[in-house]
Amino acid sequence: MKTLKTMRNLKFLATAIFVTVLFVSCSDDDDPKPVNEEEVITTMTVTLTPNGGGTPITLQTRDLDGDGPNAPVVIVSGDLASGTTYDGSIVLLNETENPAENITEEVEEESLDHQFFYTSGGGLDVTTAYENFDVNGNSLGTEFTLTAVAASSGTLTFTLRHEPTKPNTGLGDAGGETDIAAAFNVTVQ
Repeated sequence: MKTLKTMRNLKFLATAIFVTVLFVSCSDDDDPKPVNEEEVITTMTVTLTPNGGGTPITLQTRDLDGDGPNAPVVIVSGDLASGTTYDGSIVLLNETENPAENITEEVEEESLDHQFFYTSGGGLDVTTAYENFDVNGNSLGTEFTLTAVAASSGTLTFTLRHEPTKPNTGLGDAGGETDIAAAFNVTVQ
């Protein structure tokens, strides 16, 4: 009789331990944080409008097959004018969706997690300045100004970083992952 009672107590104790372990292992503290996946960007259009009016210059890269075999289509609609300041804006699209999804809105909503960088190379004589910022006052860069300082030519590269270190001193110490980067051959006349 004592053996039967001991067996019942052991069975009850084992069940209680199992239930306790089950509840502890299923606590809400172990829920993983949602993953904020990088955006799909097929098209980047940079529009440079001369201060005071004039014909805008468009820089566009379009890569509808992503990592597929086709190279991106790059368009530069004209040359910059020396001594002119341009208001710049960047529009990002995901054209794998129909209708195309405007990714710029998402980047601006998640401004703490994004930043555009503008770099020039090959002797291109331009300067850039940020015109929009995140809620902490750090650079975002979907809007900017570009000044074509002097006649020159070279590359102008636009790079969007996801989760960069903010503030930073530029692309070199920003960290994060590149969402999109495109280099354009530009001439200042």
